[in-house]
Amino acid sequence: MLYLSTDSLFLAVQRMSNKSKILAAASDLLLEKGAAGLNVRAIAKRAGLSTIGIYSHFQGKQGIMDALYIDGYQRVAEGVSAASKIKDPKRAALAVTKNYLELARQNEAQYRLIFGETNSDYTPSREALRAGRRAFDRLVDLTARLLPGGTPKKHQQRVALRVWALVHGYVSLRHHAMRDIAEREWTRQVMAASESMIDSIVREAESVT
Repeated sequence: MLYLSTDSLFLAVQRMSNKSKILAAASDLLLEKGAAGLNVRAIAKRAGLSTIGIYSHFQGKQGIMDALYIDGYQRVAEGVSAASKIKDPKRAALAVTKNYLELARQNEAQYRLIFGETNSDYTPSREALRAGRRAFDRLVDLTARLLPGGTPKKHQQRVALRVWALVHGYVSLRHHAMRDIAEREWTRQVMAASESMIDSIVREAESVT
């Protein structure tokens, strides 16, 4: 078994702490100033670190953006996984909607980044794009439970896209035009629309079996 000395353990914890500070600072700046205001010097100042400290954790702005992008999609995937524990397919799909809304509310910077709302010239790395694909694949597996066994994969993917597009559309509207609507009212509207779509998907599936 490998043991770490006290000094090594402290350095490992400090490294993790600094990395979290960097990502938190980058997330705040992304929301406040957009991608144009996101640079290593500004992030270092906000995080209380040196620019050298930034480069010791990430390869500049690209590395930080990739980390935020991956983190955003990992949170999406975690929300889907949590909902997957619910046995009833409809309740599980509704839980995905609720978890997604919470993600968009609590992690707005990452959300805007992964869905291209930051007006950025950032191009995600292959690793970042794979994180997005993994999140979508988990959603496909969950929403496929609404469909009969043996449903072709392409149709499963189309259903998952319908669910995702509906909720994402509501979130995007709120980001750009509807912030004055009460949170509780807005959430009820999204959940009602999501339930209506899920019921429609189930009815369509039953009509062809």
